[in-house]
Amino acid sequence: KKPPGRDLEPEQMEFNQRLAKVRVKVEHRIRSLKIFRILKGVYRGRRRRFELRLRLIAALVNRMIGG
Repeated sequence: KKPPGRDLEPEQMEFNQRLAKVRVKVEHRIRSLKIFRILKGVYRGRRRRFELRLRLIAALVNRMIGG
């Protein structure tokens, strides 16, 4: 974050740009999971199956994005 009244150092600007690129990718993946509604609201299934279903949906999302 830019300090008041000063500019960021070039190293800080580069770090922020790299961080922003990673953040966008992560947010897009989370959005994809929300499309499947696993993260959109309250999960109403059995608790012990939540992790399995989340992993399966994440694998599908990764497969769709990856090709």
